[in-house]
Amino acid sequence: MSLKAPATDPDFVKPLDPREFEQFRELAHRTFGLDLKAGKEELVSARLRKLVRGGGFRSFQDYYRSIVQDRSGESLHAMIDALATNHTSFLREADHFQFLRETVLPGLNSPSLNSNSPLEIWCAACSTGEEVWSLTMVLNEALPGRKVRIHASDISNKALTFAQRAVYPLERCRGLSAPWLARYFIPDGRPPTGYQVAPSVRAQAAFRRINLVESYSWPQAFPVIFCRNVMIYFDRATQEKVIAGLTRHLEPGGYLFVGHAESLTRVGHSLEYIRPAVYRKPGKNGARWNRS
Repeated sequence: MSLKAPATDPDFVKPLDPREFEQFRELAHRTFGLDLKAGKEELVSARLRKLVRGGGFRSFQDYYRSIVQDRSGESLHAMIDALATNHTSFLREADHFQFLRETVLPGLNSPSLNSNSPLEIWCAACSTGEEVWSLTMVLNEALPGRKVRIHASDISNKALTFAQRAVYPLERCRGLSAPWLARYFIPDGRPPTGYQVAPSVRAQAAFRRINLVESYSWPQAFPVIFCRNVMIYFDRATQEKVIAGLTRHLEPGGYLFVGHAESLTRVGHSLEYIRPAVYRKPGKNGARWNRS
């Protein structure tokens, strides 16, 4: 029996029922940690309906079945792209960048800063890239001439593609100063309808798809990790798992920045509280840090 709907039916998708919502809720939680609480039924229906209709399925149940039967994982990734929230902005939560510039970077030993190896930072939930380029610009301003490398990751392929293209409409660039726009961006169109991050800046970032609730690894530990405004979508057990993974990839003395809405007070972890939404891994790397 075919799961496809008649092409002549303009609105063939049956409404999402409670049982189907629970199936998607469990699948989202199991595969990428998203905690879809009761009351999110309309959001799930709205975000997935386009995929259901585009695939020619008669119901959300048929669409769900196609995801779990797709061994390639492509259908699951498309569902993740649809359900993931990618709201961000340039220099969002600006005090973090100020603290990074004024406190964290001066705490690094000058021999390390003068070496030929780049200073590497991980942006662990980069979304559409504004945070990546904010970090790159802050580091370029604070450490002129220093090689910097931002390792950026996200679970959403769609967001990663947008971030790598790095073209932003005018309204998303309004928080940037005129000198930064002139120095780090290229106008897109005449008159400009937006701005693209300059090639020299884009070359300072590398992008990779990472699911923070699955196993992953990096060849090095990082002195700074930004993972902001993603754990608010996880339950406590998932938050603890994610924080443990981030901590493993943070070097002793290194800093973890989370979103201001993401207190770790009720989450088990081994990090030291520094200030709201900023934590530090105990210990110090003598070759890197000059203050404890």
